Amino acid sequence: MKAQSPADAAGGQAGERPADLALRSIVHAFGQLERVMQPYFARFGITGSQWGVLRTLQRSEAAGEAGLRLTDLSDRLLIRPPSVTGVVDRLERLGVVVRDSVPGDLRAKRVTLTRKGRELVARVLAAHGPQVETIVAGLNAGEQADLHRLLGKLTNHLEGLLSKQEAK
Repeated sequence: MKAQSPADAAGGQAGERPADLALRSIVHAFGQLERVMQPYFARFGITGSQWGVLRTLQRSEAAGEAGLRLTDLSDRLLIRPPSVTGVVDRLERLGVVVRDSVPGDLRAKRVTLTRKGRELVARVLAAHGPQVETIVAGLNAGEQADLHRLLGKLTNHLEGLLSKQEAK
């Protein structure tokens, strides 16, 4: 069987513009990454979205923050507030986060990790290094650095586009 190029695997057409190929490759790679990571997180009884919330809360705790408001979680995860609320609801049912009122703001809720949540994050992190290495093993160290640099450059460009949209 003939090996496919990333563009072919992502549905590329002969003569297609480089921009189209690049965007399609990013979307395809992201989809494949989700498919690889889904069973990994399932081993811990969580989803990738739930891991994003847990890891964000763990990082904020490490930075000395006493939990995060739902809107702050939404901003940090780059997902809409209703989506964050649904994920937090499920995590709360698992007993790994708790939602409390924010002093001085009756409408806002602050989300914090529970002891059980901290233990779960520690278990995932204990296996995370080898999982990440497996994911990027198809690239050598220089290519990994290039990918990091290029995705950072693309992210900065996209953030600039968003700033322009928000300024309108």
